[in-house]
Amino acid sequence: MTTTDASLALRTEPTPGVPRLDIDPFGEEFLSDPMPFHERLREEAPVTYLDAYGVYAVARYDEVHRALTDWQGLQSAAGVGLANFRREKPWRPPSVLLEADPPRHDAPRSVLAELLSPRRLRVLEERWRSDARTIVDELLARGRSFDAVTDLAEVFPLRVFPDAIGLGEEGREHLLPYGDFAFNAFGPRNRLVTEGQAAIGPTMAWINEQCRRENLAAGGIGERIWEAADRGDITEEQAPLVVRSLLTAGVDTTVTGIASVLHAMADRPDDWRRVREDRSLLPRVFEEAVRLESPVQTFFRTTTEPVEIAGVLIPADEKVLMFLGAANRDRRRWEDPHAFDLDRDPSGHVGFGMGIHQCVGQHIARLEAVSVLDALLDRVAELESAGPVRRHLNNTLRGFEALPMRLTPA
Repeated sequence: MTTTDASLALRTEPTPGVPRLDIDPFGEEFLSDPMPFHERLREEAPVTYLDAYGVYAVARYDEVHRALTDWQGLQSAAGVGLANFRREKPWRPPSVLLEADPPRHDAPRSVLAELLSPRRLRVLEERWRSDARTIVDELLARGRSFDAVTDLAEVFPLRVFPDAIGLGEEGREHLLPYGDFAFNAFGPRNRLVTEGQAAIGPTMAWINEQCRRENLAAGGIGERIWEAADRGDITEEQAPLVVRSLLTAGVDTTVTGIASVLHAMADRPDDWRRVREDRSLLPRVFEEAVRLESPVQTFFRTTTEPVEIAGVLIPADEKVLMFLGAANRDRRRWEDPHAFDLDRDPSGHVGFGMGIHQCVGQHIARLEAVSVLDALLDRVAELESAGPVRRHLNNTLRGFEALPMRLTPA
């Protein structure tokens, strides 16, 4: 029996009065353009039930925020994807961060939060900004047209992030397909999963090898994670899983974040000039782009007991699908939510989650994206679209396959 079959076989009838929708959030029509479906999910009711998978769903800001912050009633340890780890064996050992709750979650989270804190990242900042300037200079040397995904958003993280972790030069091409597969695996066993699984073996083997202490360079974040095990802050069994968590979520999400920033700022000459003149706006550009695009679109939680959300009592051991992307465009929380607005205060968006499971690597993503944009602003007077955008389909992430652009050198 497949994971999806097992989930469907054990599903129950929804709480009476909860609207039942025929929406498939992992269908390719949905993944290609989720906005119309998000609107239906938001406006139907604060809590709905998706018949395709037998799960409850929340898409409004308040309800998503509520689900994200109630780790006692809505746990992550049963899996943040469709599979329920209480019933089904996970495809790999669960993450000690994303798929764990207190107390198992606390020590690894504390170690990684310290290593990825803004204070610690300041050591990397000048090097990353220098790398960003070099990459943008190389881009300019090739001409005015480029693809913001393959020529920039993928290039920069794959240069700086593996170095920071302490990975060797060989095999880094595995990082993107591994992240892509890991985020696909949070969904059902659809085409995206089966096609990825057919080729994932060598990639998984490489990833597992990189988590071993002897394969991590001195001075990198990976080595410091193992040093935390030496001190007893985490166990030796947890150390490679913490490294693996970084390799899982540290590249694809950042690539999508950088591309989202460039997509948001293209064809906005007034905003481009404004930010060129006032770099203090850079953090707001990043946060507003993350709110608008929501690189991570969905995550699941599982009820540990009967939980009430918006007056709906959801029974114990039920999956609840949180639509982060829909919440970030909820008109109840945001004025003119589908617009990129440089004057908006985007704080409070759920693009990085919320509560104890809020993305521990968000400071890395922020520093990488701001470094790239800052280098572009120094060297580029205008940035505009140069062709149709192609989306990359993933069961959890909303990213880009191609983002053609044209620039005017400053």
